[in-house]
Amino acid sequence: MIPPGSTIGILGGGQLGRMLGLAAAQLGYRVHVFAPEASGPATEVAAEWTQARFEDGDAMRAFAARVDVATYEFENVDPHAVSYLAGRIAVHPSARSLDVSRYRPHEKALVAELGGRTADWAPVDGLDALHAAVRQIGTPAILKTTLFGYDGKGQARIDTPGDAASAWEAIGRPPRPPAGHAAILEARVNFAAEFSVLLARGTDGATAVWAVPENVHVDGVLATSAVPASALVREQAAEAIALAKRIAEALGHVGVLACEFFATADGPVFNEMAPRVHNSGHWTIEGAVTSQFENHIRAVCGLPLGLTALTGAGATMENLLGEQADRWPALLAEDGAHLHLYGKTMREGRKMGHVTRVLR
Repeated sequence: MIPPGSTIGILGGGQLGRMLGLAAAQLGYRVHVFAPEASGPATEVAAEWTQARFEDGDAMRAFAARVDVATYEFENVDPHAVSYLAGRIAVHPSARSLDVSRYRPHEKALVAELGGRTADWAPVDGLDALHAAVRQIGTPAILKTTLFGYDGKGQARIDTPGDAASAWEAIGRPPRPPAGHAAILEARVNFAAEFSVLLARGTDGATAVWAVPENVHVDGVLATSAVPASALVREQAAEAIALAKRIAEALGHVGVLACEFFATADGPVFNEMAPRVHNSGHWTIEGAVTSQFENHIRAVCGLPLGLTALTGAGATMENLLGEQADRWPALLAEDGAHLHLYGKTMREGRKMGHVTRVLR
């Protein structure tokens, strides 16, 4: 158990690191951020900030000497860096969780092994392989890079076989990574709704699960999350939660794990997972007794997990993208609206903040 007063290291300095830092401070911990950038949303809440590449062994060694436990706020971190750090201090979640969740074929393989459903898919390592995959999978389909894809990035739709060449160009003709594939082609899933399972798993294997939020995406970016979800999602939640728990157990995961699903006529279809706190769980800050951020801090420090029950009849979270954040005066004047701004420089389509409304 890591006692309050200790320092938690966070790899990555974005808004998730910011909210983790706020939760850590509430419990009496200090935060030391390690990131390639000179500053970021987590700057204002971090006691210390190390600017260095994740592959910088000397900087990572010095960082390890100044923190008591470490975690990460996004998955675009080299698992080798996490393994290196784990040789010196405890790191949660482990490099295994990171490696599986950041590389799509590993995700698909694990879910299939654990009895979950995924979209039909095929590996792609060039335009010729993509044409072959289109013949195998059919259209409509989605071409995705195996690494570094999030918020709709690294993805292209293929509605007809003739779209293959332009889709390959659209994802940047990614090179094949060592011992892996450059991209995958997924069959388009006919779904009625999208939802996510958010769970926290402690060092003792105990788990806590929040109400399942129904998510709406616009142009590949999450727009809203709401609980309680629709009847169809609620009907499929138990099966999805059971799979998420099996995934967490198989990985020996410690911390928050987010798994995204499609609700379909055949049941929940797994889409992807994130080994960290997740945008679709931001509503838990005000909408649950213990937020995803606090329970992540509790988990990585070996503390008991907190209650995940709703604080009201439900909650909705709305992302504020780009100039939508300029609505802050009206949002602050709105009764019951909880505004969170991340301190970022304005940019079109960028996640600038979110607002949560708890239903009474």
